[in-house]
Amino acid sequence: MVDAIDVTVGSAYDGPPPERPKIQIVPLKGLPVVAAAVIFVAVAIAGNWQWALMFSHVVGGVLWTGIDLFVGLVVGPILGRLSIPARAEFSARFMPKMVIIMPTVVMMTLASGFQIARKVGNLYAKSPNHPWLIVSFCVVGVIAVIALGILEPANIAVLYEMNKPVPNGERIGRLMNRFIYTAGITGVMQIATLVIMTRVATQ
Repeated sequence: MVDAIDVTVGSAYDGPPPERPKIQIVPLKGLPVVAAAVIFVAVAIAGNWQWALMFSHVVGGVLWTGIDLFVGLVVGPILGRLSIPARAEFSARFMPKMVIIMPTVVMMTLASGFQIARKVGNLYAKSPNHPWLIVSFCVVGVIAVIALGILEPANIAVLYEMNKPVPNGERIGRLMNRFIYTAGITGVMQIATLVIMTRVATQ
C-alpha cells in the first residue's frame, strides 16, 4: 500500500495531485540562534569562563534530557497510535525544529561538560568522581550516537520523502517507527544520566 500523505494517489482523485508547499528541512530562521550558541560555547572554552561553561552545560543538558524524555516517553507513544497521514502532518511541523535543536543542545552539553570535568580534575584517575564520569561518558556517548546517527537521519529522511510529489506513506511509516523507538531508548537512557550527574554533583 502506498499512501500519499494528505495528497492524492491516482485512484483516489481525478487529475494530478494538488501543489503542496515544500517543507523547509532546515529552518533558516533558527540558524542565527545556533550560530550564537556555538560562538558562546567556543568563547567560554577558549577563555575557560567558568560561569559560561556551567551555564552551557546545565542549559544544554536540561534541554537535551527534557526533550529526550518528552519525545521518547510522551510524544513517541502518541505518534505510534496515529495513522501514517497524521504522523506525517505532525512531523512536517515538528521535525524541522528538531533538526537544528538537537545537534545544538548536544554540542553545548558535551563540549562544555568535558571542559568543566577537565578544569575541576574529574578526568584524573585519582578523582572520586572519575568512575562515575567514565560511566557518564559511555551512557552519553551511546545517546549521542543514537540521536545523531539514527534518530536525526530518520528525521531528515522523513522530511525529504514528504517533499516528493507523491510521498511513499509506507516508507514514512517505517522511518517514523524508527524515530519512535530510538526516541524511547534515548529517553530511558537519559534517566540513567540524571542519576549519574546528580551523583557527581553531590560527591
